[in-house]
Amino acid sequence: MMPDESLNVIDSSRSRADAIKNRALLLATAKRLFAEQSVAGVTMSAVADAAGVGKGTLYRHFENKFELSMALLDEDQRDLQDRTLSRMRETGGTLDTLKWFIGEVLLFTDRNQELLCVNAGESGPIGSLAHPAHWWWRTTIRGLVAQINPVCDADYIADSIFVLVDVHNIYFLLSERGYSLGQIIENMQDMIGRMLA
Repeated sequence: MMPDESLNVIDSSRSRADAIKNRALLLATAKRLFAEQSVAGVTMSAVADAAGVGKGTLYRHFENKFELSMALLDEDQRDLQDRTLSRMRETGGTLDTLKWFIGEVLLFTDRNQELLCVNAGESGPIGSLAHPAHWWWRTTIRGLVAQINPVCDADYIADSIFVLVDVHNIYFLLSERGYSLGQIIENMQDMIGRMLA
């Protein structure tokens, strides 16, 4: 191996490590700024400035604020998936697991409300239940329902529950009807218990 070839390998490795570090820094910074000021109130330039990186670095990772928002949602969704799979391995498909999962989905929806309503232009709001990330919720609900009550119409019950966790429904209950998030979670878990009794 030529001397300069080994240097290229080292430089390439360092470059990848820097890119990973910068991406994590940008996500953490955007998450903090969005929480403090709102998604609409934060510009891409503000994210770069607060992270202490150049705009070129930011745009190499995220073409626009929509991509940045989707990356934040993906990070939170992966955490929810990991915790759900871990719980299902420990407890199986029980009614308590389903109630826990619905509670976690509602917490996810509440903390990501603004991100979920970001408009993607042609494809509409991310809050749409047709979004692939949300479809995973429906699949999980359906699987748990079928395990809890094998003779029920698992598809219909899963769809009925799935519609209730839509971000627009939760926003309506919180802002227009005045329910607290705790009330929404408790009542929805109680309703699911009665549906599957």
